Order: sequence, then structure tokens, then C-alpha cells
Amino acid sequence: MSSEVSTRRLYGRLLTYVWPHKFAFLLAITGFLIYAASNPLLAHMMGRLEKTLTNPVQSEIYLLVGTLFGIFLFRGVGTFLGKFFIAVVGRNVVHALRTQLFNKMTVLPSEYYDTESSGRMISRVTYDVEQVTEASTRSLTTLIQEGMTVILLMGYLAYLDLTLTLVFLAITPVIGVVVGSASRFFRRYSRRIQQAVGNVTQVTNETINGYREVRTYGAVGLEQKRFEKASDYNRRQALKFGLTDAINVPLSQQIVAFGLGVMIYIMFQRVSAGTMDSAQFLQFITAAALIAKPLRSVTDVNGMIQKGVAAAGSVFGVLDMPAEQDTGSHELEQVKGRVSFDNVRLRYSSAGQDALRGISLTVEPGTSVALVGRSGSGKTTLVSLLPRFYEVTSGRILLDNTDIRELTLENLREQIAIVSQQVTLFNGSIRDNIAYGALATKTDAEIEQAARAAHADEFIRKLPEGYNTQVGEDGVMLSGGQRQRIAIARAILKNAPILILDEATSALDTESERHIQAAMEEVMKGRTTFIIAHRLSTIESADRIVVIDAGEIKEDGTHAELIARQGIYAQLHQIQFSV
Repeated sequence: MSSEVSTRRLYGRLLTYVWPHKFAFLLAITGFLIYAASNPLLAHMMGRLEKTLTNPVQSEIYLLVGTLFGIFLFRGVGTFLGKFFIAVVGRNVVHALRTQLFNKMTVLPSEYYDTESSGRMISRVTYDVEQVTEASTRSLTTLIQEGMTVILLMGYLAYLDLTLTLVFLAITPVIGVVVGSASRFFRRYSRRIQQAVGNVTQVTNETINGYREVRTYGAVGLEQKRFEKASDYNRRQALKFGLTDAINVPLSQQIVAFGLGVMIYIMFQRVSAGTMDSAQFLQFITAAALIAKPLRSVTDVNGMIQKGVAAAGSVFGVLDMPAEQDTGSHELEQVKGRVSFDNVRLRYSSAGQDALRGISLTVEPGTSVALVGRSGSGKTTLVSLLPRFYEVTSGRILLDNTDIRELTLENLREQIAIVSQQVTLFNGSIRDNIAYGALATKTDAEIEQAARAAHADEFIRKLPEGYNTQVGEDGVMLSGGQRQRIAIARAILKNAPILILDEATSALDTESERHIQAAMEEVMKGRTTFIIAHRLSTIESADRIVVIDAGEIKEDGTHAELIARQGIYAQLHQIQFSV
């Protein structure tokens, strides 16, 4: 019972996306009704045809031909209205759902991206939304058009002979049992198919993006097997769905055929007894034959609805997720850049222990602090708390003595520029990638000045179209060092009071690194800068160096002070420079 209630609830919610397009939907329904009404008219004309053949009169023949032409014209208008306007509704529903889903994904907390595969996310936006629309429009087309055809033909059959019609209606509960049993299987296999499509997308995405690694490490065969396994699972679930559908439809047809057979037998008895004339027989048998196809279509639509409902559960599951919390209402106008971590602790929702354990650290405006330590010690986690990509479990973070949770997310993130190790460039021009997002209003002079400061202007001007050169998907047309310098230019252009450099020079060769280090020293002036680096040579000139290990601050001081202390930093420094 609960699954039926859930199905009705999901389908009811799905139909709310149809309501904004009610005018087009109403025209489509009008078309379906016109189409449905043409079927009893055709059945009725078969009786007129029989009488005309018995007594052929020229005027009757002309009337018969003209009437048939009019019925098919009537039917054609209905078909056009129904098909076109339901397509209008369908594509608008796809657009609305897809846009709403994408928009929701862009504001979900970071934890969602940590736990969900990119393939499944892409599959939701592409495959699942299409399945949802199938349920909201195509299934409605069938239900209304074929359902009204069945109702009108049943009405016409009842008009001709009520007793025979009741015989036929007696099979309806049996069809209902068959359809209900099939629904459970449809829903189960639909969910599995969705998951399988996500796996296929995931493997494809990973293999295409990492094609160099795949070939270099001899993993072509491995990835082919992974894809074959994911695709084969999808194939098997789709075949199970198809098997259920293949059994459901002919079984329903056989039940309908049994009912028709009983009716035909009774009609022959009545014609023999003289209680039914040949014209009535022809009308009844035509109407009964015409009802078979729409009845089959109505039973066939069940699988489509169950697919759509399963997909709707997946889509609405994301739409119902809480967006990242923007609890702040305060905005800072002039930020000096004083940052204080006050006994900050963080535990990821899926972790059994804290990633950060009571971090207390104050960074004065305009100073630079380098965070060093082994991989997994918590350096990136700590700076990820500043723009509130994650929320502290306990403690607080202050920006100019204001708790960052009191600031709006937009205002807080306006104060921060980030250059990470994994540079993200978008499929557009170099100019668009430097002046990205809110920076799009910057002038060409400002963009070029930022590029010069990042030592990127020189290589940009050598490109065929300069700043208008297309970088390709994720900057594939540029080298690693060039991509990194574009990202640094973007951060420089933002001119934020707080700068986060997460392995910002890791992708640079020695000469490029020397130029960038000089540029970064210039751009860091007057800004509170957090530097994460494994290569200790790049952070020796930082105002402070903080050593983090297992989520705790172990050492804090200048390069010279920490070397003299002969602790963890000195050991790391010795290991790197003794190689």
C-alpha cells in the first residue's frame, strides 16, 4: 500500500510541472478527444456502408464517401493537436526539470560531491529527466487518447447492446490484476536500470578524461572490461524489464481476445435468431475490434509510468536535498583580512574521528602563513573551512572579529580568491577564463594587467588568437604550467583581501616557478595569504610556517625558527633537500 501511495504522490508532484503549460495541455487533450471520438463514428459508418451496399443509391454513396472523408479530416486535426501540443508540454517539462535539477546541484553542500559519483549526477540530468518526462507526457498521451477511445467505444457498444458490453466489461478486473502484478517488477527493474546507466556514464567519463593514464599504464583492457561489465548489467536489467513487458502485454491481449470471442459467439447466435440485423452486427464487431488496440496501449503504458515514477524518485530526491546553509545576514564592506581559528574541530559526516582537532590560529592582515605537513594531515581541510565549503563541528572562525557564519555566503566568498592544485578551466576563451563569473565586468586592460602579474601575458600573446584563444574542455589546449598561470591571473584579477594558494605552483617547471614566485610575492603584499605547499623551497619566505599533523598544530614559527627547533619541519626540510 505504501508503494502505491508513494507512486501516486510522486506522479501527482510530477504533474505540477505540466500545470504551467495548461493551455497547450488543454489543446492536446482536445486533440486526443477528437481522435477518440472518430473511432465510434468509424464503427457507426460500417453499418451505413452495409446498408448502402445492400441498396446502392448514388446520393447515398456520395454522402457515405463525403462523411468518411470528413471523419478522417476530423481525426487528422485531432492527431495534429494532440501530438504537437503534448510535445510542447513535454519539452517544456524537460527544460524546467533539467534546469531546476542543475541549479539545485550547484548549491548543494560539498559533502554531496564527496559521496556521489559524477557519472550518476550526469545520468540524473540526462537519462532520468527524460524518463520522468515520458511518464508525465507520453503516458498521459496514451492514457487520455487511448483511454477516451476505450470509453467512447464502450459507450457505443453499450448503446448497441448493453448485455454484450457487460460481458466484455467482466474481464476488466482480470486485466487490473495482471497490470498490478507487472507494476512491481517494472518499478524494481527501472531503479536498477537508472543505477546501471549511472555506472556506464561514470566509467565512460573516467576513461575519456584519463585516457593518457589508461594508455600509459596498460589499462585499456581493464577499462574495456569495466565498461563491458557496467553495460552488461544495464543490458540484463533492461531485458528483465522487457521480459515483464513482453509477458504483460500479450497476456492482457489474450484476456481481451477471450472477451471478444465470447461476444462474437453470442452475436452470431442473435443474428441467426433474427434479433440482430447485419448492419448492427457489423457496427458492433467493428467497434469491438477497434477497442483492442487502445486497450493494449493502456495496459502497455504501465511500464512507461513505472519507469518515470522510479526516475522521478531519483530526481526529486536531489531536489529535496537541503542546499548549503546560508544562515548569515551580515555583510562586511571593507575587509582588512584578520583571520582567527578558535578551537576549530571538524568531523566529516562519514568519518569516525575528527579531521581537525582543536585548531587555534590567528593570522594578521596582510601576512602570509604557510601550512605544511604530511598528506592527509588536514591542511586543505582547514582552508576549506574559510569559504564555508564545510561547516565546523565545533569552535568558530572569525574574519575581522566577525564569525563567518554571520556573513552571507556571497559576501564571505567575495573576500576570498583560491588557486588550487587541480586547476579548473572552462570551455571558452582565455579572456573568459580569467574574467570568470562575477569578474566578467572587468575591462580588457585589467585582465591583461592580471595576466602580466601572473607571467601569463607573454605566452598568451604568442597564441594564434591571443586572449580570444579557445582553451578547450578543461583547458586541454594549454600546458599544465599555462593552465596554472591562467588560474593565478584569475585570482589576481579578483583582488580579494584573502588569498588561498593550494599547491599553486605544483604544475610549473623550474623557470615558470621562478617567475610565478616573484609574481606571487608581489600579489601577496597587503593580502592575508594561506599557502599550502609540499615543496618547502616555495614557502621559506612566508611570514609564518605552521606545521599540521593528524589535524593538530604541532609547530608554528618562521623558517629560521623552525629549522633551529629541529622538530618536524626541520626533518621534512632535511628529507627534501637531501634527495
